[in-house]
Amino acid sequence: MNPTPTLITLHRASHDLEVGFDDGEVFRLPAEYLRVNSPSAEVQGHGPGQKVLVAGKIDVNIDEIVPVGNYAVLLKFSDGHQTGIFAWDTLYTLGRDRERNWAEYLAALEAAGKSRAG
Repeated sequence: MNPTPTLITLHRASHDLEVGFDDGEVFRLPAEYLRVNSPSAEVQGHGPGQKVLVAGKIDVNIDEIVPVGNYAVLLKFSDGHQTGIFAWDTLYTLGRDRERNWAEYLAALEAAGKSRAG
């Protein structure tokens, strides 16, 4: 059984998306984290190993949350990105693996000589 959200709250001041699931898990996911891990082809590429390193998104926010059926949300970001449809299981996995994913992202930025600020 896939977890289903029971709560989705956008905290504009902190730039966090809070997502609570029916199994009791609650995650606060920064907009920057969601933006650089967008499930869109623009970020993920069109095949394995093609993920694009997105830098300079430290100030990005979420402008709008659009429901997609009963399985996902489309997040519209303040930088104009709006092609990432976040399925419930994607949001759950991003929340569960946030610490590891973020550490890998920061290491990749450093290795590429890029920064969160741009």
